[in-house]
Amino acid sequence: MLYLHDIWVNWFEGEENSYNVCPFHEWRRDDVIELLDQVPLLFVDTLLYEYIENDLAELPQTLLNDVFQKAVLRKNHERIQLEYCFVVTDGKGILAVDTIGYTLPIRKSRLIPRQEQLVYEMIEGHEPVSYPFENRSNPKEHHILSPSPECMQGLTRRERQLKQLLFMALDQLYSSKNTAEVRYWYTEWHARSSMNTSSLCLLKMRGSGFMQKQKQAGPKNMNSCAKT
Repeated sequence: MLYLHDIWVNWFEGEENSYNVCPFHEWRRDDVIELLDQVPLLFVDTLLYEYIENDLAELPQTLLNDVFQKAVLRKNHERIQLEYCFVVTDGKGILAVDTIGYTLPIRKSRLIPRQEQLVYEMIEGHEPVSYPFENRSNPKEHHILSPSPECMQGLTRRERQLKQLLFMALDQLYSSKNTAEVRYWYTEWHARSSMNTSSLCLLKMRGSGFMQKQKQAGPKNMNSCAKT
């Protein structure tokens, strides 16, 4: 088995989408960086790599057996043995994984560029190891609280976080069915962005039946609605 030494990791916990596991250039000063004194390196096929990278599903038992207690964390001059921790690659992507004692890839991290290059050099001349696992027959479903990678493509870490926060707020507004609350937020946005938000306001009112009442009342009230 191949091993890496002195590997810096920045764990992202509970992430099932790869775009939330930030690359090195998006790491922040307040992120908690850890040092793996030793960690096994697994060269697997692309199907299994994407399964690990983009899900929080059960890892193959044979894989867990191969990496059991073979990784060591260096912390405060102490060496702490980790149960199931490893670096996995398909020859393209690279990911560090720690299950924190479970059988799911709970914590994930990218590597720094120098160490990524070392991984590519180490797997040269090796064939990917096949681990049997139960893969979903249906593609992964994305929704407003778990957007697709295409929806996040080209965004920075901060932009992705803000977009996900916006989606959470929109989902909450949709679930609450509270028209007054929606109108309040449209009013707040209108004060800052004027015309575009006014158009959104009219669309929302149309969906709530408000526009129909305004049409019956006459064009004067319609114009006053667009100004609010």
